[in-house]
Parts: sequence; C-alpha cells; structure tokens
Amino acid sequence: MAETNRGGRGRRSSPARLWTVSEANERLDLLRELLPQLKAWVVRLTKVHDELERLARFWGKEADAKDNPDRELKLRLDDEWKRLGERLEGEVLKLREEGIEIKDLETGLVDFYSRLGGDVVFLCWQRGESEVGHWHPLNGGYRTRRPLESRGRSAPARASREV
Repeated sequence: MAETNRGGRGRRSSPARLWTVSEANERLDLLRELLPQLKAWVVRLTKVHDELERLARFWGKEADAKDNPDRELKLRLDDEWKRLGERLEGEVLKLREEGIEIKDLETGLVDFYSRLGGDVVFLCWQRGESEVGHWHPLNGGYRTRRPLESRGRSAPARASREV
C-alpha cells in the first residue's frame, strides 16, 4: 500500500508498525484523552479561519495595512492558526508514524494497522467501544468492518513490529 503523507513529507509504502489487538487496546486510554483534544483544536481552527475570512472580506487588501485598527487581531489570529495547525498536524503525524490512523474525529473512529492471517488489515475502534473488537480490509472502511471472530480468531497472536 502506498500513501502520500499529507504534510508533503514523501511517500510511505507500508506502515511503520503492525499492532496486535492487545497492544491496540493498551493505547485506547491515550486515545480517549487525545481525541477530544484534537477535536477541540479543529473546532478552534475553524473559528480562527472564519474570523480571518471575515476580516479579509471586510478589509480586503487593507487587512495587513499598518494603520488598520484590526491589524493586531489579524496578526494574533494568523499566529494562532499557524501554531495550532502545526500542533494538530504533528500529533496526527506521530500517530500515523506509529501505524495509527484517525479516520473521523467527530465519531472518534481510529484504525490500527495489523495482520490477520496473511493480510495487513485495519483493527477498527470507535470512541464509546470498550475495546478493539472489529477489523476491515485496508481498502474498506467502517461499513465493511467485521467482528474479529469473523476471521476465525479473536486476535492476531503476534504481529511483527516492522513491515
């Protein structure tokens, strides 16, 4: 599987790590804390974006003028946009590098790269579920997820750390 990193940092041909079900379950506490924080950052970024758009519509080319009464506000918002965007991107990238994909912040949908049988698949977890109990093919999604038992086993016994 080849994917392009969103940050333009090149291509990856495979995940850095494959997770067992028990290892993925051990990470859930961290994800339960992190997902609401990431969602809050996205909400704030949306508000900052909307305010910057409002200022741009109102002031036009004069938005960055030194004598603009909203210049300081715009500079603060530009700085917040940059810092918060970098922070959000950094956290998501760290998870990706570990073989964890955030699929939907709103619903708290997260996938872990894993191996079931001879196939690399996603272990699928959603906020509100007590543990990882589903999987789906890499080219599938939430609608194609199935209980782990449907693969003839409850969990991969072990997964290699590197692909």
